[in-house]
Amino acid sequence: QVQLVESGGGSVQAGGSLRLSCVASGLIYSSIYSTYCMGWFRQAPGQEREAVASIDYDGTTTYADSFKDRFTVTRDNAKPNLYLQMTSLKAKDTAMYYCAAGTNRCRYGMDFWGKGTQVTISS
Repeated sequence: QVQLVESGGGSVQAGGSLRLSCVASGLIYSSIYSTYCMGWFRQAPGQEREAVASIDYDGTTTYADSFKDRFTVTRDNAKPNLYLQMTSLKAKDTAMYYCAAGTNRCRYGMDFWGKGTQVTISS
């Protein structure tokens, strides 16, 4: 069973930056994670969960339109870690951010989810 643990959330002022991290564990061979799709989602209070960004095993990235100019998703398969660099943060970016992983390419969806890390942006 894959476990995903997010970190790096917190409270910052609008215009600031945060870097979220996600550590994957649970598989006997950590190299398997390099074949997974990994991504970030978020959910604000009273709203549905939305996709933020994903990165396939081959490094192909996909961003929701709202984030492509401000957020950058990267992965380090050697660790294995997933990151989300967020810049020019806005109050509407306040949400719980979740790390997710899928055993196939990202277009087939996610199979495992972390418990989330809270991001709060003050204006």
